[in-house]
Parts: sequence; structure tokens; C-alpha cells
Amino acid sequence: MGVTDLSWLQKVLFVLVVFFYLLDVLGNSVIISLVFQDISLHSPMYFLLANLSFVDICFSSVTVPKMMVGFWKHNTISLEGCIAQMYFFHFLGCTEGILLASMGYDRYAAICQPLRYNALMGKNVCVFFVLISWVIGLTTSFVHAIMASQLPFCNSNKIMHFFCDVKPVIKLACADIHLNEAILTNVLGFLSTVTFVLTIVSYVFIIFSLLKIRSSYRRSKAFSTCSSHLTVVILFYGTAMCTYLGPSTKDTIEKDRIAALLFTVITPAMNPVIYTLRNQEVKKSLKKALS
Repeated sequence: MGVTDLSWLQKVLFVLVVFFYLLDVLGNSVIISLVFQDISLHSPMYFLLANLSFVDICFSSVTVPKMMVGFWKHNTISLEGCIAQMYFFHFLGCTEGILLASMGYDRYAAICQPLRYNALMGKNVCVFFVLISWVIGLTTSFVHAIMASQLPFCNSNKIMHFFCDVKPVIKLACADIHLNEAILTNVLGFLSTVTFVLTIVSYVFIIFSLLKIRSSYRRSKAFSTCSSHLTVVILFYGTAMCTYLGPSTKDTIEKDRIAALLFTVITPAMNPVIYTLRNQEVKKSLKKALS
């Protein structure tokens, strides 16, 4: 059903969505390119950041192009395409959440355990973090997609959303969906809560360590990298938790649609802007590349 029924607002939103999508693809592509080309960025933090940027591009591409089509004509999707979109959306969303938690641990190791940093965040550890984020994302999203595909859909075929998300899709089934909703809330609630709490715990230790640093330069450098990551964490988890923690009603689905617009369009586009503006090393690398 798209974002809105107002034709003039659809045109305005189309321009805004195109702008943010291009910013997302170009900005995250620049970060990936800088990390691979600049030797000074060959560190665990930027390895994880490059992976996050790649996930952000894929995450938006699952929903945004289809949404832009819906601004201009009647938008339809097959049941198989709908389940596939649902699967990749949750797969990439879970992967991003775990990557953000891994980046929080990386900042903890760098600031609170500097002498042991190379041991705590070695090459094998970084690869493990990336692999485990992809594996968990693949398996959890597979459960939701399989359960949704087994439901009988014989009611309305109008999805009250701009993409195939689990909640609005299973509401169309003419069967009991309490098990689907319970698994969705419990699995995503558990994953998002655990990763968010782990990230916050990392930052509690980081804050205490920053207060002990006497050098204002070292404190400022550490704060610039941490503040960028923490801003992205708040943007991502704030909107995701509002969407998936709780039962679905007509009112909540409407709010979910607005929240989903934020974390599928705006948040991935803001990540490269935040990391570029607030991270001194990325800014230096970008200036070097431009010159």
C-alpha cells in the first residue's frame, strides 16, 4: 500500500527517498573504498566498519527500489517475492545489529585494554565476528520466512506497508498467527536486547576509562570514534525496538511504517555521514583520496 495515498506527498517523498538512497549507496561505497585502499585504515575497527557499510547498502536495496516504484504506479509483488524480501530484510537487519555490537566490543578493547588489543581483536577474531553476524542473521530470518510461507493466505492481499515485513504480512493469513507473533517478538526481542545491552555495557566501561585519561588529545581522539558508533547504535536500535517489541494492531502497524522508513532509508544513509564528519581518521583518509 506504500507510504501514503496523497499523490503530491508521494512525489515529494520520491525525491527525498532518491536523495537518501543515493547518499546511502555512494557514501557507504566511499567508506568501503577508503578502508581497502588506505593502509592507515587497515585495522579491526575499520574492517568492521567496511562490513557494516556493505550491509547498509544491501539492507536499503532490499526495500527502497521497490518502494520508489510504488510512488508512481500500483505496486504489486508475488507471494514468493514477498517471502524473499521478508527473508533478506530480517537477515541483513540482524546482521547489522550484531556488527554494531562487535564494533562496541572493539572500542572497549581499544580504550580499556590497549596493551591486549592486538590479542583481543586479532584477524581471526574480526573474521569470527563478521561470520557469526552473518550466520545468526541467516538462521533467524530463515525461521520467520519459513513460518510465514506455511500460512494460508486467503484474506485481503493488501499489505499495509511499503514492503513485506513479517507483522503486516502474517496479519493477512486466515489462520492463528499467535505462534508467529510470539516467535517474532521473542527472537528479535532477545537478539536486539542482548546486542544492545552488550553495546551499552561496553560503553559504560569506555566512559570510565575516558575519565581516567589525562591527555585531552587522546581523550578527544577516543571520543570522536566512540561518539560516531554510539550515534549509529541509537538510531538503529531506537527505531528497530519500537517496531518489533510488542503486538501488532492497526495503530502500531501505522507507527511501524514510519519507524521502518527511518531505519531502511535514513539511518543507512546517515551512517557514512556520521562516521565521516565525527571520525578524524576517516576525514584524513577522505582528504588524502580527494587530493
